Amino acid sequence: MQKIITLLFGIVLFSTGCKSEKKEKEELTIGTKKQEISTFDLGKSVFNGKGKCYTCHKTDKKSIGPSIQEIIKVYKEQNGDIIAFLKQNAEPIVDPETYAVMKTNFAIIKTFTPEELEAVKIYMMDVSKGKTQ
Repeated sequence: MQKIITLLFGIVLFSTGCKSEKKEKEELTIGTKKQEISTFDLGKSVFNGKGKCYTCHKTDKKSIGPSIQEIIKVYKEQNGDIIAFLKQNAEPIVDPETYAVMKTNFAIIKTFTPEELEAVKIYMMDVSKGKTQ
């Protein structure tokens, strides 16, 4: 009987040791699976995803809001700060009459991280120059 108990204890101890070793390897594997994303791609993802900016802003034509090209053109000409506008720290300088519609989207924009705001700006600047990927 003593041998059976010792054998069972050994099996339990061995199987527990194997499980924790396997778990540690899984955690290490998961930790190494980091994916790099370019600033342009992050901006594109936010613009077309969580921000839903594409619903009102097209690349080269006015829709509900001004086009990306028009926005970037005006911000460059007037040395404006698009990020300050998106953070509601600056007045609208492009198509102010549609600002009331834009105001409804600031609740979404407030969820953007500083990195996402910068990425959206870079994405818009690159798209206005014709970059698509």
